[in-house]
Amino acid sequence: MLRAIIVDDEPLALDVIETFIERIPGSVELVKKCSNAMEAMEALKTESVDLMFLDIQMPQLTGVDFLRSLQNPPLVIFTTAYSEYALDGFELNAVDYLLKPISFERFMKAVNRASELHDLQKGGEIPESDEIETGTDFIFVKSDKKLVKVKYEDIIYIEGLKDYVIIRMEKGRVITLQTMKSLDAKLPQKIFKRTHRSYIVNMDKISAIMGNMIEVYEKSDIKHLPIGKNYREELLSIINENRL
Repeated sequence: MLRAIIVDDEPLALDVIETFIERIPGSVELVKKCSNAMEAMEALKTESVDLMFLDIQMPQLTGVDFLRSLQNPPLVIFTTAYSEYALDGFELNAVDYLLKPISFERFMKAVNRASELHDLQKGGEIPESDEIETGTDFIFVKSDKKLVKVKYEDIIYIEGLKDYVIIRMEKGRVITLQTMKSLDAKLPQKIFKRTHRSYIVNMDKISAIMGNMIEVYEKSDIKHLPIGKNYREELLSIINENRL
């Protein structure tokens, strides 16, 4: 079970997330509700916290600046009414970014993702090595005591988490011990592009580009991935070559 705190200066927002947490007993335990970053700082000092639901626009100290100030932050799900902060959230390795008003379905997806990452960090699924074997249209990766064959056409995107990568596919995901740099070097560059320090995307799976975000479909749901400033120029040049 994830031990969580909520940080938001709006009482209604605090109540909404608390109500959502109460609807999923056994998944998240609410440790404390905080109305500002200072209260949250004290809670992190006195409580064991796995997950923080963090508002961005708050008086005195924004959620973004607060997260940047933490040396060993818990997993963070940003909650805000302002979509323009999404890229900041990704740069700070936030688990997810929820736009208010938040639906329960969207809330659950974020919590499930946080649980998945928490299990990975705690060693719930530990790959044995970083071995990779590639073919003309597939890749073999070591995961969960076996070599798993993954077809390139099945990969939607690849997400980096420190020394691990999560290969996201329509039928599920594969986690392996590997750096993004090493994996990127072994993937066919005509199919996959590094779009952010934490993301590699299958170009065929991109449905749209909006500003600094890429839109893909993951399990019939829309997923938005960031475009890092160091990767934007090359990506857009490829897009422009294929636009009408």
